[in-house]
Amino acid sequence: MSAIPSLETLLQQEATVRVSQFDFDTAWKIGSLLRERAVSEKMPVAIEVFAFGQVLFSTSLSGSSAENLEWIARKRHTVLRNAHSSLYTQELNKSQGTPMSEMNYMDPERYTDSGGSFPILLGNGGVIGTVTVSGLPSHEDHALAVWAIQQVL
Repeated sequence: MSAIPSLETLLQQEATVRVSQFDFDTAWKIGSLLRERAVSEKMPVAIEVFAFGQVLFSTSLSGSSAENLEWIARKRHTVLRNAHSSLYTQELNKSQGTPMSEMNYMDPERYTDSGGSFPILLGNGGVIGTVTVSGLPSHEDHALAVWAIQQVL
């Protein structure tokens, strides 16, 4: 089991885990790598790769549920709104003592400060999509998403 990274570590990941190019085939590679690892380790997760305004890869494995798909959407929306990983948002909100559910204009049915979604970042920092995992503790979902992007870099 991995530890929850510090805010500094999470920002460092966002500064270094960036793609020089990204297309539909890259999305499929990332999703497929995630799926293969999750199957081999018997992880009860759902996985999504989202870019260009659409879902490019999606799968749900044994032990996951429709609820995981709802968590994926909420995590994705959080990343696209904040331009940071959902785990960064979770840990930042925790450090400030205000969970997202208590913030004005943050619909809890649309957003969550739960880790597991990582931005697909271009070299200049522009966010073009997300890689999201749901089904494990949020920091482990996050670690899997980061791992998969790193595998294609």
